[in-house]
Amino acid sequence: MNLRPFKRVLVANRGEIAVRVIRGAHELGLEAVAVFSDADQRALHVRMADSAWRIGPPPSSESYLRADRLLDVAERAGCDAIHPGYGFLSENAEFAQAVMDAGLVWVGPPPDAIASMGSKTAARTAMHQAGVPVVPGTLDALDSDDEALQVARDIGFPVMLKASAGGGGKGMRMLEREEDLPGALMAARSEAKKAFGNDAIYIEKVIAHPRHVEIQVLADAHGNVIHLFERDCSIQRRHQKVFEETPSPALDEATRQKMASAAVRAAEAVEYVGAGTVEFLLGADRQFHFLEMNTRLQVEHAITEEITGIDLVHAQFRVAAGEPLWFTQEGVHPRGHAVECRIYAENALAGFRPSPGLLLGYREPGGPGIRLDSGVIEGVEVPVHYDPMVAKLIAWAPDREQALDRARRALRDYRVVGIPTSIPFFLALLDDPDFRRGTYDTGFIRKEWLEEHLTAPDDSEELAAILAAIARYECDIAHRAPNHGSNGFSSAWKWGPRWKTLFLGGQ
Repeated sequence: MNLRPFKRVLVANRGEIAVRVIRGAHELGLEAVAVFSDADQRALHVRMADSAWRIGPPPSSESYLRADRLLDVAERAGCDAIHPGYGFLSENAEFAQAVMDAGLVWVGPPPDAIASMGSKTAARTAMHQAGVPVVPGTLDALDSDDEALQVARDIGFPVMLKASAGGGGKGMRMLEREEDLPGALMAARSEAKKAFGNDAIYIEKVIAHPRHVEIQVLADAHGNVIHLFERDCSIQRRHQKVFEETPSPALDEATRQKMASAAVRAAEAVEYVGAGTVEFLLGADRQFHFLEMNTRLQVEHAITEEITGIDLVHAQFRVAAGEPLWFTQEGVHPRGHAVECRIYAENALAGFRPSPGLLLGYREPGGPGIRLDSGVIEGVEVPVHYDPMVAKLIAWAPDREQALDRARRALRDYRVVGIPTSIPFFLALLDDPDFRRGTYDTGFIRKEWLEEHLTAPDDSEELAAILAAIARYECDIAHRAPNHGSNGFSSAWKWGPRWKTLFLGGQ
């Protein structure tokens, strides 16, 4: 396919999403230019790109968040478009505008749409005006502690404090008593300031036992806006998603259509173009409320692709090239069920503590209905400087039960040696009866659940890999060591007899 406005795209990201975008670009006949920090010089996305450029030391503030360096690479590499992936600068309206001012195609929504949805309070106001239901609370940032107390009393405890400029659980505090409000406000503002450079906080009513359900939308520059149905993202840790599925086990068809219509109205209200996601909280009473809009490709976009057959990265490129959507809402027919497990380098029993490190062994699963979007390879380190995602395991099947069973089988086939991962957590989750029934909410994963369902990891496989690596190293040394024997080299086994006993049973 010939996308006329551009032929060479800078992928301004790293990890699995950079790999995903590079693959999509190549399928459309585009050249892909990668960027990397010093921590990523051996990374998979660097190896897959047509060319790769260094942009700085490991900290993201000195590399992937440096708009000036990204634009400089784009110019020097002869790029005519930039795809931001997700995270980093993907929802930075100033960067999007700078890309366009430089004469490049921005593969994302208009800067004004990013800005209007980037502030949670501005987004709540816009959605309220568009007739999209929002959670009771303040539409604007709080001016004072007194205002916070009055609003909390009006809407009733428990309440949630949230950062106006934020996401990912930063600056978020839930309160059940008014006497805790002053301290929580101070802590939330401090955390928001550190995370986003903005300490504005707003307040919302806590929806009891909510589900987190989002609608994928897709729009072109010709006024066409459609939805691609929902994703249930209610399995979370620290207010961050770890498992997603579509369709949601919690939605009936009437609620699904109402929520999808609200998402389309939300996109139309900000004149959205491209792929985006409108997120809702769904109460036990089946009433839903606008949470936020992510003006980018979501981590969990793959499960939508699996049930609709629509490649969202291709769609982003084609819409950015000025093409109209090539299908209508009536032409989208979801098929089957898809689930996604986010495989992180982290220890679930230690509060999902990040555990980056060297991948001593790595084998990806396969088989019917399994898709693995990863950004790692064996022998390369998962860096400490970034989100510790290793891969996304996606399973599709004709129905939910089969999709869960396929995911479980694939997780058992998955081998990651050298670092702890969240694979044991997902195996426990997929065996939980309440989860299998679909009766879960955003508070499902608690400390008590983890302690009940998880045991300390078995380190035998990792230990064997470490010993094998040492044995290989000693054998290599042995082959290079001088000897007075007739062949000029000593036997490798003479240098490492204990490894012979360990791995070959003394044979």
